[in-house]
Amino acid sequence: MLQDKYDLVVVGTGFASTFFLKKYLAKAKSTIRVLVLERGYNYPHAERLKLKRGQPTKFEKYEEPWEKAIVNVNKEKRWPFTTGMGGCSNCWWGCTPRFMPSDFKMKTLYGIEQDWPVDYEDLDPYYYEAENLMSVSGPEDTPFPRKGKYPLPPHEFSLVDKILHKTYGNKYISQPSARASRATNGRNQCMSSSACDVCPVNAKFTIENSQIGVYEDPRVELVYGAQVYSLTLQNNLVKEVLFVKDDKDQKAVGETVILGANPFFNSNILLNAGDKNKFTGKGFGEQLGMQVLIYLDNMSNAGGSTWVNANGYMLYDGDHRKNFAGCLMEVSNAPYYFRLEKDKWLDMASIRMLFEDLPRDVNYISTTENRFIPKVNFSGRSEYTLKAVENMKQKMPEILSCLPVEKLEFLDPFPNEGHIIGGTRMSENANLGVVDKHLIHHQYRNLFVLGAGAFTTFSPSNPTLTLSALSLWAADKTF
Repeated sequence: MLQDKYDLVVVGTGFASTFFLKKYLAKAKSTIRVLVLERGYNYPHAERLKLKRGQPTKFEKYEEPWEKAIVNVNKEKRWPFTTGMGGCSNCWWGCTPRFMPSDFKMKTLYGIEQDWPVDYEDLDPYYYEAENLMSVSGPEDTPFPRKGKYPLPPHEFSLVDKILHKTYGNKYISQPSARASRATNGRNQCMSSSACDVCPVNAKFTIENSQIGVYEDPRVELVYGAQVYSLTLQNNLVKEVLFVKDDKDQKAVGETVILGANPFFNSNILLNAGDKNKFTGKGFGEQLGMQVLIYLDNMSNAGGSTWVNANGYMLYDGDHRKNFAGCLMEVSNAPYYFRLEKDKWLDMASIRMLFEDLPRDVNYISTTENRFIPKVNFSGRSEYTLKAVENMKQKMPEILSCLPVEKLEFLDPFPNEGHIIGGTRMSENANLGVVDKHLIHHQYRNLFVLGAGAFTTFSPSNPTLTLSALSLWAADKTF
């Protein structure tokens, strides 16, 4: 480290940290000093692609399997994530719908859980900013409030998408996505390869290809291989960030500390530090996802320009959320969904149903004897979610009645959605959660805890755009 003390010490280089730094650096003086501690290394996209193709790469040593980074108690439940420069931007699939306004008001509207201490109107300008930074492709007419055009035009519909859009209007839209619909800002156009975790044509937004530039800023010192495991807490402040680099215990001192790792590691750091908030590590989870295969009668479902062409909102909002979960439809355009019958190869559509879940305290993160490795204790889904699955099965024939449907096949739920949510929930006060509406810890007032871990409730929508907007909001409102 080049300094004895920093204005800001940041843990992690994923979406949450990067978008926070983007706003912070734009407002900060030229004399400030920022230290960024990244547990992994710079593992370039080109080298990740080599490994994906089975080619040798000297960077393979930086591939850290998620299974070794945590103790996963429930082996049937998977929690894939990526460490290293850019965090999960390297493995995400680029889906960027906004939350609906109702997602922030679950208690007020439906009597479910708690309202967020921020609302849609608070985040609206930061949604636009995040969408511009990601060069999101999307339609003009959306079910969530939004004015004007997205940075890039929407992806093209398939034939099934066109029929459903004609039937349901803005409740069935081209999915807003950070998969480029045309070449832009150093990214190529999406080729609908359905291999988005390591995009073969570099079409999806990542921290690496973002051109955001925060880690090239001369005020920022980035240290790789720095594994943060705890904090020194004193008089309701964070005094030191504790980490190991090159097998040596080290400390970093900052006026303000930012935890921007994923929810497992943010919770583990707080628990190791002795955080006594009763909600720390509690109530994590993610949406439940399951696929519905639609066998079509003499209709070829051709077209579409990306792997998820559309989002359907027909089962999302409404008074049903008083009794069971909302559901977002992700309409797949993947090449592996086709029929093995002569002359019917493309007579099929596939929809992934994403159901919100509730933050249950029986799902929690705890420490282990290894200070770096958290234990992930996941007991299962809420009845609120499971009842929504049964409702969906009853409603789907009616929803799809505009199509020539031969039959529907409901597949088993997926073991993961790639969305780790909760563990440091946001709330009005410490009796309800861990951080306030600006993502500052209720007790340790120089500590921000960023990311989807701060979500008060889960929402059916993909979390990345919202957690990025929250980081922009937090930095803008507090500096």
